[in-house]
Order: sequence, then structure tokens, then C-alpha cells
Amino acid sequence: MSYSVGQVAGFAGVTVRTLHHYDGLGLLVPSGRSHAGHRRYGDADLDRLQQILFYRELGFPLDEVAALLDDPEADPRAHLRRQYELLTARIEQLQRMAAAVEHVMEAREMGIDLTPEERFEVFGDKDPEQYAEEAERRWGGTELYAESQRRAARYTKDDWRRMQAEVADWTGRYDALMAAGEPPTGERAMDMAEEHRRHISGWFYECSYELHRSLGEMYVADERFKAFYDSTRAGLAEHLKEAITANAARHTRA
Repeated sequence: MSYSVGQVAGFAGVTVRTLHHYDGLGLLVPSGRSHAGHRRYGDADLDRLQQILFYRELGFPLDEVAALLDDPEADPRAHLRRQYELLTARIEQLQRMAAAVEHVMEAREMGIDLTPEERFEVFGDKDPEQYAEEAERRWGGTELYAESQRRAARYTKDDWRRMQAEVADWTGRYDALMAAGEPPTGERAMDMAEEHRRHISGWFYECSYELHRSLGEMYVADERFKAFYDSTRAGLAEHLKEAITANAARHTRA
């Protein structure tokens, strides 16, 4: 079975001009010609084209691709193993970049200005293990962080809008609660704190009462989060922290 240059271009999602270019470089020379002299590609040619496109997708220049594919000591399985490893590394990098983009999105929604280091951390040469340790220190453990990323990756634009609407509704009601003079240890305030905890569990990761207490402390200790909550009402961050503490105590009391 052989295929015309137009058919192969359609299969691979490349242009006919690209295939002509590969032929001219000797990178992908069709194994046959028609009676009229037109290029005809066989299954082995398609396999080689697939390998070329894999390496090109990974950013290899054409001369390096040719050297890799023409290495007499390499077999097709070796190429596939190498490509699998490279693609896996690329996926991990893209996941880190997606996490960074999400971080920026959340920070902007909350009016938090990221430091230059935080903005460009994903592009640097930091040790991934150090990054994981920092996430664990700040967010309560890598499993929770990973779970947050897994969930967020599935969210649609409508999901994000719904989440923002829930946050806006909760914030408005908490503001009204404080305006009414409700103490942080009051039932209504603790109920709102519990709603806050369930919002995190529902959207990001399972937020235990112990973890929620830690978050409450962070809302006061981290000036950026404190500014976000206090932008709704002065003292809201401290009020919420105390409500979170009281709510955790009532649910974990022996």
C-alpha cells in the first residue's frame, strides 16, 4: 500500500510543502514513485514521519532529528522509549506551568500582587523537589496541592464563574454579618466559617479542620491575604480567623 504526498499531508496534518522540504533534506525520502514520477509513501515512510514529528514537537532541530533517526545503533523501540521519557518530562513541565497560571489567576481575582520571583518561578531552574517542599510548607502538603491541580484542570470557564459567584455571595453575607455585630464565636459566624471550609473542600481539596485553622492563621499573617479580606471590611481577616478557630473547636471537641 502506498500513498500520495497529498494523502500523507492530510494524515499527518502537515503541508505538502513541508513533505517536499523533508525530501529535499534527505530527512524523509519517499520509498517509491508513480509512473508519472510523483512521490509515493509506504508504511515505513509513515513510521519515519511520525518519529520526525514527535521530535519536532519536542523542539529538536531538523539536523538533530536526522542524526537521531539515522543512528545505526538505535532501534524503533529505543526511539519510542526516548520520546516517551521526553514527552513525560514535557507534560510535567506543562503541568507546573498550568499550576503557575492558575496561581496568577487566583491572585488577580483576589487582588494580590505576586512577587517577581513568584511570577517567573515556573520558568527558572529551581529543583522540583524544592518547589514541592515549598508547596508543602505553605499549603499543607503536596497531596493536597496535587489534588487542587487535578480538580482545577477539569474546570470549565463556567465552573470558574460559578466559583467566583459563590465567593462573592459568601463575602457579601459575611460583611453583613460583621455589620450586624456578630462576634466571631457566634453561631452565625461559625456557620459561615464552616461554609468557607466546605467551599475549599468542594472546589480544591479536602480541607480538614486542622488545615482550615492553619489557613485562618495565614489570612492574618500573610499581608496579601489580609489585604484581600480586609478590602471588604476592615478587620474581616482577623474576624474570620477567629471564627474558623471557634468552628474547628466545636467540631473537634471530644
